[in-house]
Formats: sequence, C-alpha cells, structure tokens
Amino acid sequence: MEEQTRQPSLEENFAKLEEIIVRLEAEDISLEDAFSAYSQGMTVLKQCSDQIDRVEKRVLKLSENGQLEEFCDADGRF
Repeated sequence: MEEQTRQPSLEENFAKLEEIIVRLEAEDISLEDAFSAYSQGMTVLKQCSDQIDRVEKRVLKLSENGQLEEFCDADGRF
C-alpha cells in the first residue's frame, strides 16, 4: 500500500524559511552549507508560491443572493 506524504502547510513552510534564513545569516556557515541552505530555501519558496496560487484561485465571494461564487475580475479572470 502506497503511503501518501503530507504536504507542509503554508505556515510550516514559512517557519522553515525563517530557520533557513537564520542558518544563512550565521557567521560561521561554510560555503557548501550556505549553498545547500539556499537551495533548500528556494525549493520551500516555490512550494509557498504554489500554495498561494492555489488559494488565490479558490477565493470565493458571497453573491447578492447569498450564493458562494468563485471570485474573478471584470474580465472573468481569477
């Protein structure tokens, strides 16, 4: 049976980014460790961006008749 891996929440990813930033700001970090942390940070940042994009596409508005509708601009774009 294949086990599903849980994706970290946006908040968890932000916390991970904060940890990476602290590591990168350390005075005694080696170049190799800095590159590794930077690479990991870019991966987490991409995950955050993807998560935000998904949420933006699901934003709903309450119509005048009380129905929930997907929010879009005047041109029908999300």
